[in-house]
Amino acid sequence: MTAAPSPSSSSSTPRRLTVMAGPTAVGKGTISANIRARYPEIWLSVSATTRDPRPGEVEGVNYFFVGPTKFHEMVEDGELLEWAVVHGQNSYGTPRAAVEAQLNAGIPALLEIDLQGARQVKESMPDAQFIFLAPPSWEELVRRLVGRGTETKEEQERRLETARVELAAQSEFDHVVINDDIERATDEIISLMGLTPHAN
Repeated sequence: MTAAPSPSSSSSTPRRLTVMAGPTAVGKGTISANIRARYPEIWLSVSATTRDPRPGEVEGVNYFFVGPTKFHEMVEDGELLEWAVVHGQNSYGTPRAAVEAQLNAGIPALLEIDLQGARQVKESMPDAQFIFLAPPSWEELVRRLVGRGTETKEEQERRLETARVELAAQSEFDHVVINDDIERATDEIISLMGLTPHAN
């Protein structure tokens, strides 16, 4: 088996973008935070969103929190690689320039986005690698969503309805990673990005 390249081994050539998507409450944010903490050599894109910050979220780290007017301007000016209205409420999008700059510098880049966004990226960057983060079971997904207590009952129902659609789209992705354990799932994604997992 050929050894995976080190993060610096291909710094002179553009990197392949990795896109991670999955249903609500599957743990995308937790996995991303774990990657950020354990693998600082990987650049994680920060999305813009029109939703309000949740407790503990930091501007420019978790998201760029912008108003609807500013977000619309970004869309109109072609500043977003992808964007979508999620759960029929808030808009999310990935700033294009930052992603392209990292890839051109040879830095491994990871996007954590929703299914709609992943489909848009696939149209504009078909050579990217697409990873679907899935829950161990539907029951576990419901438990995680209800347990985090950040949404109303009505919003939980909307998110679960969206999750059913998202789970049915797994076949559109290059790989499916089961988030049954944060550390294991993180290492699997790192391996798929062509890097060598290391100890915590």
